[in-house]
Amino acid sequence: MVETKVLTETSVFGQIAEHQHEQVVFCHDHETGLRAIIGIHNTVLGPALGGTRMWHYTSEAEALNDVLRLSRGMTYKAAISGLNLGGGKAVIIGDAKTMKTEALLRKFGRFVQNLNGKYITAEDVNMTTKDMEYIRMETKHVSGLPESMGGSGDPSPVTAYGTYMGMKAAANKAFGSDSLAGKRIAVQGVGHVGTYLLEYLQKEGAKLVLTDYYEDRALEAAARFGAKVVGLDEIYDQDVDIYSPCALGATLNDDTLRRLKCQVVAGCANNQLADENVHGPALVERGIIYAPDFLINAGGLINVCSEVQGGNRESVMTQTERIYDITTQVLNRATQEGSHPQAAATRQAEERIKAIGKVKSTY
Repeated sequence: MVETKVLTETSVFGQIAEHQHEQVVFCHDHETGLRAIIGIHNTVLGPALGGTRMWHYTSEAEALNDVLRLSRGMTYKAAISGLNLGGGKAVIIGDAKTMKTEALLRKFGRFVQNLNGKYITAEDVNMTTKDMEYIRMETKHVSGLPESMGGSGDPSPVTAYGTYMGMKAAANKAFGSDSLAGKRIAVQGVGHVGTYLLEYLQKEGAKLVLTDYYEDRALEAAARFGAKVVGLDEIYDQDVDIYSPCALGATLNDDTLRRLKCQVVAGCANNQLADENVHGPALVERGIIYAPDFLINAGGLINVCSEVQGGNRESVMTQTERIYDITTQVLNRATQEGSHPQAAATRQAEERIKAIGKVKSTY
């Protein structure tokens, strides 16, 4: 779940400045064992909203790199989706299976509360709606709460739907049709979002290959969806039409790109390109259509945005369905500009931030 290091600066402030983050908060509590980092990238469009993930990072530097990359991606995700939100993310350092407690989560909630609404948290890797309930005991600046508490519930199904829409748009660009019937699709990671995505793909008649870090989870999903299971490293060598990374970041790198045998890459993982300035153009050179991750996995953000700023499930699904059109627009723009889709999507997001920034220049 950790993103490969691409930041070039070595100092903490150098890394923060490299992608123009506004604020980074280091949270520590001896009693509960909490060690967390909150990254706030940009709040021009609104408060920074982004999930909290808990992961056993090998170092604090790795955790910082992760939160900086993820929060930057959230800025672009909100902007390109037309949401009035900024980009933020948080990471809690530790093994969720052994270290996650009510006290730790509530203490983290106190740190979120101290930001006075500049950052709104939600669930991410190794976090659940129940965890959000604990955080909610200490701060109102939390989303992704259970529907029984008036929240929007688990965002995973909506994230999967948006990814599915983006995949279909990319397929249309690559194959001349957005039908996935009969298409061979390799799905890397079958957690909550990956499993919901498999449901959509199975219903459309796709031929599925999958892998997962947890072998029992992979076998269970294969039995349920009639898929073939392969090893973690074997997923890149599959002869498929579409590769769908839905777990690890930076799976598109110097090693894997040369091994891919697909025409489309479209998945719900964050920061799929190890280095977007290198591997974005490399995909174009290899004739592979790439659906930008922060665009097509925006469904979950759209879902929790409705909880924070108002909306209902019908409006959420309608807005998420628009990911198809935005993906088509971005892919066409990349072709017209002679660039790659990640660069085109980033420019489109930055253009909106710049334009709305002018609107907000007067109080």
